[in-house]
Amino acid sequence: MAIYLDVIWLLNFLFDSLLLYLTAIILKRNIKLWRVLCGGLIGSIIILLAVTPYHIYTSHPISKLLFSCVMVLTVFGYKRLRYYLSGLMTFYFVTFLIGGVLIGSHYFIQFDFQLSTSVLLASVKGFGDPISWLFVLLGFPAAWHFSKKNVESMEITKIKYDEIVQVKFQIAGMEFSLKGLVDSGNQVYDPISRVPVMFVSINAMKATDIPKELNEIVDDSDSIIHGKVQLNDDWQYRMRIIPYKVMGKEHQLMIAIKPEELIIENKEGSFIVEKGLISFTRQQLSSDDAFSCIVHPKMLTGNKINEVKRGMVS
Repeated sequence: MAIYLDVIWLLNFLFDSLLLYLTAIILKRNIKLWRVLCGGLIGSIIILLAVTPYHIYTSHPISKLLFSCVMVLTVFGYKRLRYYLSGLMTFYFVTFLIGGVLIGSHYFIQFDFQLSTSVLLASVKGFGDPISWLFVLLGFPAAWHFSKKNVESMEITKIKYDEIVQVKFQIAGMEFSLKGLVDSGNQVYDPISRVPVMFVSINAMKATDIPKELNEIVDDSDSIIHGKVQLNDDWQYRMRIIPYKVMGKEHQLMIAIKPEELIIENKEGSFIVEKGLISFTRQQLSSDDAFSCIVHPKMLTGNKINEVKRGMVS
């Protein structure tokens, strides 16, 4: 069997470089492209040594571990031990992840019944057959893209989970409890009092508990803003007209209500929002119903309930 060492070396160089680059993406580290290429070049040296008398040593697991350590050190450098070990462990995680995807796909489609001839498990003497190399060459970019997208998706899910809070508020004597997302992009304030505004989807509230006046505000806000429809004095007192902008439109107006009580609970505790407004909408704020409120980040700077209680006792 003819062995094209230059092709095998080039593929390993590219694969090692892509694995190192994916490791940098997962760790959110800014690295130079030349460092990634240098790391891939160091990793590909094993292929060149495999056809020399030194292959006895380079095929040993300890030798492979040392090559990996040098590769990670070349790409990310050394700042402290924890920083370096996280890079090394993530590199192995990425390698096993990509390899697992390829092996699983290999078994699933039964591309080669003799997996031992595959390049993933072949000895350095055989280097795998051309069909296996073709499979890896086509499958590696797909596996790399799949892994990158899924890692990003898991990160987004984690961020959402960390920013999900429990929102409890009271309006017209009715109490409601909904899940909210703390969104740094929400920078809506009452322009006069500088009170932050929260957005709540009325669809998540029980229809029987929603006050009649609140339904009117949501369904016919323009008539209320222009004075065509009058609410009772209690609602007029709690109502605020807030100007805002949306893409393609300017000088829009919306109605926000000052709740009788507003409490936000997260993993750090419960916060009383003494100054906060709520704007209600029928729009669904989350496609997967993960949350029904968009919370202004400033609302989490209030006093904790236990701190308030201690102050009252003292």
